[in-house]
Amino acid sequence: MELQDILSFEGFQEIWGLYGYDNDLPEMIEKEFSRIKGITYLDHAGTTLFPESQIKAFYQDLTRNVYGNPHSHNLSSQMTHDTVEHVRYRVLEHFNTSPEQHTVIFTSGCTAALRLVADSFPWRSVCNREPGSHFCYLTDNHTSVVGMRGVSSQLGVTCLPVVPHEVEARARQSPQATSTDESLTHHLFCYPAQSNFSGRKYPLSYVRGIQMGLLYPACERPGQWLVLLDAAALVGCSGLDLRECPADFIPVSFYKMFGFPTGLGALLVRNEAAALLRKGYFGGGTAAAYLAGEGDYFVPKSSVSSRFEDGTISFLDIISLHHGFEALHRLTGGMVRIQQHTFGLARYTYVMLSSLLHSNGRPVAQIYCDNEFQDPASQGAVLNFNVLDRHGTVVGYSQVDKLASLFNIHMRTGCFCNTGACQSFLGISNQEVKDNLEAGHVCGDDIDLVDGRPTGSVRVSFGYMSTFEDCQKFLTFIVNCFTDKPFRVDEERLARLKLAVSVEDSVGPVSFSVSNGHLGHETDHRKKDHFLISSTCGEEIVVQTPKRPEEENKTQTLTNIFIYPIKSCAAFEVKEWSVGSLGLLYDRMWMVVNEKGVCLSQKRENMLCQIQPQISLASNALHVRAPGMNSITVPLGNWKERASSRRTCQSKVCGDRVQTVDCGDEAAAWFSEFLGKPCRLIKQNQEFIRNMKKAPKNAGGDCPAAALSLVNEAQYLLINTASVDMLHERIASRLDDSSVPQAITTQQLTARFRANLVVSGTEPFEEDEWSCLTIGNTKFRVAGRCGRCQMIGIDQETGATTQEPLKSLSDCRQAKVTFGIYLLHESMANSGALTTLAVGTPVYPEKSKPDDC
Repeated sequence: MELQDILSFEGFQEIWGLYGYDNDLPEMIEKEFSRIKGITYLDHAGTTLFPESQIKAFYQDLTRNVYGNPHSHNLSSQMTHDTVEHVRYRVLEHFNTSPEQHTVIFTSGCTAALRLVADSFPWRSVCNREPGSHFCYLTDNHTSVVGMRGVSSQLGVTCLPVVPHEVEARARQSPQATSTDESLTHHLFCYPAQSNFSGRKYPLSYVRGIQMGLLYPACERPGQWLVLLDAAALVGCSGLDLRECPADFIPVSFYKMFGFPTGLGALLVRNEAAALLRKGYFGGGTAAAYLAGEGDYFVPKSSVSSRFEDGTISFLDIISLHHGFEALHRLTGGMVRIQQHTFGLARYTYVMLSSLLHSNGRPVAQIYCDNEFQDPASQGAVLNFNVLDRHGTVVGYSQVDKLASLFNIHMRTGCFCNTGACQSFLGISNQEVKDNLEAGHVCGDDIDLVDGRPTGSVRVSFGYMSTFEDCQKFLTFIVNCFTDKPFRVDEERLARLKLAVSVEDSVGPVSFSVSNGHLGHETDHRKKDHFLISSTCGEEIVVQTPKRPEEENKTQTLTNIFIYPIKSCAAFEVKEWSVGSLGLLYDRMWMVVNEKGVCLSQKRENMLCQIQPQISLASNALHVRAPGMNSITVPLGNWKERASSRRTCQSKVCGDRVQTVDCGDEAAAWFSEFLGKPCRLIKQNQEFIRNMKKAPKNAGGDCPAAALSLVNEAQYLLINTASVDMLHERIASRLDDSSVPQAITTQQLTARFRANLVVSGTEPFEEDEWSCLTIGNTKFRVAGRCGRCQMIGIDQETGATTQEPLKSLSDCRQAKVTFGIYLLHESMANSGALTTLAVGTPVYPEKSKPDDC
């Protein structure tokens, strides 16, 4: 049976029978989301996507109406005020509540809403033996919730993290009696309606249970308990009924629901709880009256929203929400349909991924969840996992993400701003978190493994415009890139999960008893029947290249010199070239940017590789050619003299601000025509100095910072032909694998790594151990290894993307995927030192201590 037979829509329907809406889903996607054609977007928990009709309707609204500042009283301002109030009511209606029960306070996002609660909650510190407030939160909470303790702790409030299972395990049948003093003490319990890590939905009944003092920790600490329900992760794909779940504070972010606008959220406050909030700062629009000359005289406005919305609200963004609600209901029919559709996609992906096995019967993935995706009432449209190799070892999430990028699959990796859940599922202790920090790992980086153990995971999430094809492409990617062939399917598990729930039962409010903690499974394949999917041999090939005695003293040479005048464009190969103050002369001095000044790279514009720049020192010009285009000439010139007639601009390279000079409209038109979008050619300003951010470890304390051109990391990038040859053999050994479409020549493979200098090494990856090297009489210091991304999967001749060589590089390097080393030029004390490099020059690497270099 072939892979396409396993991952069929008929198979999906056996697992979940509800799909799509009343409209034609493919037609709706073609009309509303044509921009994602060719993209498998699986990061809806990060942000969902907006439909084109929503933006068009908002644009028409803005062009037909005049909206003034709502703090004024003219007609346009009154229009704004009335429209905003209508949107407030629409928000309340969406969550099945009313102005009599809740108030909408608009904020800049969910995080700002949480900060508002932290700053204004009636905290009571412990003093004179009087009971103090408690700030309690589930450990499975977003960072922005846990961060509220930074405010409460400074006020003497006790912070209590609660492990999820404790809420019910330590519950009581009746609340403790509360004294008069205790009744004046307010406590706050925070928990997510849906975990942003695993997608687990926590019972909404916790709200009343905590408020009534029946559930832990409220049952052990007398006082008035209020509940903050973080709904940000829930409301994108599920409804929320605040009449059934009367939480006191509900923060939301609207981009999770509509995709637009991105800088707007809200805090829904139960009116009884709003009366308890205390506010210090007051901004424009919040005061009924105050005296500038009398320090304590201030009277707030009567309405809750007016008291807490400091300054002019983002009224145009708020008005756009009306069109978000309209589009959502028009395209889907409402949140019930969205929940059924998205949960079905997540359930199918879970069932198939958890049933995939390597050829030896080991699971392909370790899935982090607390249930088996049986019921949309207990699980959201989120799947969190790590890929496992044939030995059961975790494949780093960074490598999975890089390979996914080659197939235009967009997902999220890391810990997702939820350290508590990440620690719990991955088994990371508090001490290990601290040790990982010492090892250099911080939240949000790409250090995915420390001592072989994962620091995070991979998350895929679905939205209302997600399709079965998205699941299919994702699962095909996992099979092609990570399974040891011939892969298998755990038929017994697959059959059991298919029968685990019926569609009819799942639609209604039926509560299921679900199993706990399926964190991947070990399968005894000798006791199960599996069917063969592929006959491709998946044996791991280890290429060993021992050093021969006759090579012990073999001289290494410089075999190639490449210049990349325009960043991310084709290489210009030379036999001899001058060494400048920033690297090879004119290397990466130009770059292409879009109309907003953002640098374009091959990661986004593959066809940049077909733009061929050449430097002509004789004519003092940069000549640029491309297929189907007349060549264009840009003068190298004396840009100090030309700067007055050229527009200077600011841009960024790898987070660094760079000052550049625009190369004119003719060049802009040429690049725009070839790439099919507005863009411009800019050159680094000769007077601007950009220093390397991080000095190499082997640099002395008095070593001056290296100046850089528009390169990413360092002045030079060097690779070793022996390393290229080994990797080439590795790729060639996989040619029978269907995921390797065709052979890559050694020359093509060398081009993929876009090095400046290529040397004839004697052993693969020996360059990793070098600290210094001399080419001829020119000395270089090693600045570190070059971490590789999906860009090496781009064919530098055609712009086509392949999973090689990243897949084979990931396999043979196992830890961080690095290839090549960064170099910095060391100025020679001898004034007669060579200022040029030439092919054929001897190379003398050194492994000695940095002080000896």
